[in-house]
Amino acid sequence: MSQPLRFHRTVPVRVGQVQVGGGAPIVVQSMTMTETANAAATAQQCIELAEAGSEMVRITVNTPEAAAAVPEIKQRMLDAGCTAPLIGDFHYNGHLLLTRFPETARALDKYRINPGNVGTGRRRDEQFTTICRVAVDNGKPVRIGVNGGSLNQELVMARMQENTDRALGKTSEQIINECMVISALESTELALEAGLTRNQIIISCKVSRPRDLIAVYRDLAKKTSQPLHLGLTEAGMGMKGLVWTATALGVLLEEGIGDTIRVSLTPRPGGDRREEVYAACEILQALNLRSFSPSITACPGCGRTTSTTFQSLAERIQEYVRTMMPVWKQTHPGVESMTVAVMGCVVNGPGESKAANIGISLPGTGEAPNCPVYIDGVHATTLRGTYEELARDFQALIDEYVERTYRPAVTA
Repeated sequence: MSQPLRFHRTVPVRVGQVQVGGGAPIVVQSMTMTETANAAATAQQCIELAEAGSEMVRITVNTPEAAAAVPEIKQRMLDAGCTAPLIGDFHYNGHLLLTRFPETARALDKYRINPGNVGTGRRRDEQFTTICRVAVDNGKPVRIGVNGGSLNQELVMARMQENTDRALGKTSEQIINECMVISALESTELALEAGLTRNQIIISCKVSRPRDLIAVYRDLAKKTSQPLHLGLTEAGMGMKGLVWTATALGVLLEEGIGDTIRVSLTPRPGGDRREEVYAACEILQALNLRSFSPSITACPGCGRTTSTTFQSLAERIQEYVRTMMPVWKQTHPGVESMTVAVMGCVVNGPGESKAANIGISLPGTGEAPNCPVYIDGVHATTLRGTYEELARDFQALIDEYVERTYRPAVTA
């Protein structure tokens, strides 16, 4: 792998009221999985994702019915007070939908174009240019989103043949990675020729393996000053998806590469789509790049913690904080920096609780049934009682701390 690039300076791009690149904080985005033609359900999921911390929300626009629903989706979001930019994801027929549905072109805050899925040969450039010109006419930015799974095969085959003819000795993975970057850069130049400015173009080159993603983005960062959207595409389900994504994005973000991110998790059937938003926020918070929500510290458990009380309490407090954040971030600025500890025994319990803004040390196996609570490093009280009583009383202490510590600024 190439040597890391420590700093990547990018031009600013405005997406609705959100700035991407140009030194702005890294932006979290997500994507709905509802049928877009169902405007009510899609708008509701957009709102839920935004409330969870997604600062931009993407929807697929794949059919005339989906395109026709976009203005209503946007209006429903605005009526609910949700101002998160709405992004349209286009494949194959974006040039048709954006020209046939001008209201949709106006309602969207950004268009995502996959250059591998806009046609072949001369038609590819023509149809790509059509989308870019619609963006120019409406003053919208675009993301040129190259994907490993839908890469321009004409480009790949040409590079493979060159590798064979010139005996370059490159692996197929290296060639594909190079083609990802070439496609993104060539498409950027075509977008500029169509009339877009550099302040209207974001680039992504998504693959499904961490080492390839790191190599591609290191190469891309050396060759462009456009803002970069990071994401491990098709990351997978559960722990695998989380670990692979965090591994790849953590390396790149630590090197100063990346202006906006998405965690593309495969949800369980009926699962919570907001999990990908929570994961993206946690990655940025773990690297001290952003703060989105109070951090909950909890011990992993061991033979000292045969009671599951600390696990149940940690989960309950985490859910409570997530539920309250849409309200707190409006009424109690700064609360996202709060730290909470829910510990399970005397070994690290008091120390971690003292280090947090507010922490509780629950008794481990064989320990006295007392639960000291520390607030800003000072022993404030000791709780006792059933699990429900402990949960109620500790939650009340958190509420009191938030009200006392993170007060809205007083305006004259």
